[in-house]
Amino acid sequence: MSDPYETTEQHLERLLRRALNSFDLPDSTVERLGTALAHSSSLHSSHHSSVLHRETYQHTYLLSDGTPLTLWELVHGGPRSATDPRFRTEPDLMHHELYDDEADAHVAAARLTGSFGEVPVFGDDGPQADLEILTVLMAAPPAPLPRMYAPDNSADHARRVLRRAENSDGPGEETARLLRAAFAHHITQVFGRQCRVDGRHAGFTLYEHAFLLLDGSETSLWEVEHTATPDGRHMCEVYGDEDTARGAMESRTRIC
Repeated sequence: MSDPYETTEQHLERLLRRALNSFDLPDSTVERLGTALAHSSSLHSSHHSSVLHRETYQHTYLLSDGTPLTLWELVHGGPRSATDPRFRTEPDLMHHELYDDEADAHVAAARLTGSFGEVPVFGDDGPQADLEILTVLMAAPPAPLPRMYAPDNSADHARRVLRRAENSDGPGEETARLLRAAFAHHITQVFGRQCRVDGRHAGFTLYEHAFLLLDGSETSLWEVEHTATPDGRHMCEVYGDEDTARGAMESRTRIC
């Protein structure tokens, strides 16, 4: 149910302001949301474990043209417990992500559950364990399943992946120009692991965004998502090849 004391405009402004990836929403979606007249919110799904609290909310807006538009909000953070306040996650430590496609929200939720679940972390079993996990980090991935390309506004997807990259050594304008000819794409999570960086936990996930171009050729972007930042915030880096992406993950662990 919606908050009866909050207008649709206020609700939408709050939603966009707190989302880590609001800049990733298509411009057309944001423009349409500007005509929202009413809204309704509900809990869609949730996951609770000893290391992860995750909830997905469905926010549906009625637009001035009479059509509905839905945003999917992913809220996640550390463990929460209604019975033991020592393990509650403070609201300002929760992270919010927004998606205008339910499938993208499911992928993001699976990323969290798979990458930040009950897995070994660097530093728990001494230097030898750290080196073993680092070996896994840099190991070649298993043979991938056959790609099932989906023609779904793939050029725009490539543009959004490149736009959210925060690293300065990522693919340049030549790659961006090449990907304007993408008409289908396939996303694969290649790696996911939680580790310890500078005495605190950080999560690493590596995705391959494979694109099928109009001339029948294929090319990929390699996206590293991690929280190995000074303030623990979520960061996205994009590279043109897998080796460079894995090297970037290795350097972020700061293990000698």
